Amino acid sequence: MFTSQQMAPAKQVKVIREFRKLSSQLDMTMEMISETIDETLDKDEAEEETEELTNQVLDEIGVGIASQLSAASKGRVASNKVENVVPPRYVGTAADVEELDKRLASLRRI
Repeated sequence: MFTSQQMAPAKQVKVIREFRKLSSQLDMTMEMISETIDETLDKDEAEEETEELTNQVLDEIGVGIASQLSAASKGRVASNKVENVVPPRYVGTAADVEELDKRLASLRRI
């Protein structure tokens, strides 16, 4: 890689100064990135602490929705399971049934 010619001392000094400058910039950039990551992680911890405190307060006052709020804040929705639900029966008159039959027949022709 080296040639038989050597770099002039003035040029070496210039290259070394440029290297130091760029190295310092890189160090500052890495420090900023590190601080940003740390701040982001601290926010997550603060959010979790806030959620825990909120749940504790709600539990103390007897509010039963603490678990639902916790699930909702994480993007999930707690659902109440409804079983054996029978829809209300439609009780129509003969005229209503006749009208529905006519409409159905007209739709079949289309």
